[in-house]
Amino acid sequence: MTVARSVAEVLSEHVTLEVECIDRLYLNLYVPILQRPEGAAHFIRTQRGAKFASTVVVAPMTRKFVAAVERFCEREAVPLVNFKRGERKEDVAQQYLARFQGEEGVLFVGKAQEKAMVVRTETRRDQIGTYPWLIRSTAMVNHYYFYCVDRDFGPFFIKFCSYFPYNGKVCLNGHEYVKRQLVKRGIRFEALDNGILSCSDPGRLQQICDSLTPKKIDALVRKWLRRLPHAFTASDRRAGYRYDVSILQAEFSLTQTLDRPVTGRVFFEQIIRDNIDIGRPDRVQLIFNRRITRRTPGRFRTRVITDGVVPSLHIDYKHTRIKQYHKEGRALRTETVINDTYDFQIGRLLKNLTALREVGLEANRRLLSVQRISHDCAIGEDAFQQIHRPATVGRQRASALRFGDPRVLALFGALLLFRLLPRGFTNRELREHVGALLGPDFQLTQGKMTYDLRRLRLHGLIERIPSSHRYRVTTFGFRSALFITRAYSRLLRPGLSLVGQHQPPAPNTLHLAFQRVDHAIHDAWTTGSIAA
Repeated sequence: MTVARSVAEVLSEHVTLEVECIDRLYLNLYVPILQRPEGAAHFIRTQRGAKFASTVVVAPMTRKFVAAVERFCEREAVPLVNFKRGERKEDVAQQYLARFQGEEGVLFVGKAQEKAMVVRTETRRDQIGTYPWLIRSTAMVNHYYFYCVDRDFGPFFIKFCSYFPYNGKVCLNGHEYVKRQLVKRGIRFEALDNGILSCSDPGRLQQICDSLTPKKIDALVRKWLRRLPHAFTASDRRAGYRYDVSILQAEFSLTQTLDRPVTGRVFFEQIIRDNIDIGRPDRVQLIFNRRITRRTPGRFRTRVITDGVVPSLHIDYKHTRIKQYHKEGRALRTETVINDTYDFQIGRLLKNLTALREVGLEANRRLLSVQRISHDCAIGEDAFQQIHRPATVGRQRASALRFGDPRVLALFGALLLFRLLPRGFTNRELREHVGALLGPDFQLTQGKMTYDLRRLRLHGLIERIPSSHRYRVTTFGFRSALFITRAYSRLLRPGLSLVGQHQPPAPNTLHLAFQRVDHAIHDAWTTGSIAA
């Protein structure tokens, strides 16, 4: 009986580099007191000296801020780009980044109209008359994206809402920070699109990943807030109207580079098949180490999403999800994305990032431990290649035992007959059985049989009995021969006869299914006027 091993156990034998890192961070910039209408009224009356709390008073702030952004672009020779509807901002940023030559600076400023939380004035009435009243609301307003490059953090962006209370967002990538630090320290590495594939000093690499602290991130934000225009004046900041930083979304990744990239895709597809029920509440609570009851809010599900030909496994827990996929055909990537820190009773302020990181990375580890896999595809690939590729043992070489070759199939069929013989078999005994399977037209000489015995021995299918000219079948040889001959005779050969061009004598579901596929493709060509 095959015992399913955990994915973590299987990976321990096939991973060449393992890196845990903060991935993408999406942060809020906000002035706490201005998030409520009462605080906004206090700002307008005390800081701006207005008699009545109305957003009409802060309209000049908006005009000055927009003018400051335009002056900044002109002074620094930075392009001001109006994002088009449906345009991916990241694609535009990549074009400017490819042309950027400096170590640090602003790539461009983007302008887009988006929905935002704002403080508005509405008119209310009482017995005396009308009066202004501040309320929280939403509106479609212009946002300014400052796409920058930092010498320590690499590419990132800060965006500001152009309407009171001028909230903002910061998006940065922990892997870009790590790449910059590796270059500064002269440590050789090979990069993935969003990760590290290999590194000459894995221990130092992980130390750099762990060194990305809330303090360093806050210093980055403060540094660029001083350099970029924003709505609040120096007087406002001295009065305490300063931006705080909170966590809107945090991604924590575990990247495991596989020793056999081609095998990795097969391995990951096996993970999906064996763990399609991983999103059930009883299993999700093992991943996040939290008790789930009927009253626990949120959906608990597993989804397999295919982007092109690349599948990914998604597991949901409240507002949090785990994504697992085979990255760039080279590594297994496991990512925990936390969209609400309160899912884990952790505050949203940036100082809580360390505690949140522990939750995210532990969830990645627990997922690999909970996941089961009934067949280790990497081991299976090793066994397949051991047989079907040329073998080298010391100075001895032997050609491959190709699947489907009639002579190889005859050799495997004959080996099954000798498995239980205690004295083994000789060259002549094996030649008689192989010759009978190949037929009278095939001339199997003693020299050819000696060549085949050498091939079988170097591939580990047989072994010589000491001090004799006799051989016995190994356990690996018997199991391999049995599986390959049965797969060919019971699956491949009859299966191809059923899906061929000729109609089988009796109705067959496999043949009919292929016919339906052919008809569906033909109909699509006809309907879409596609030339064959």
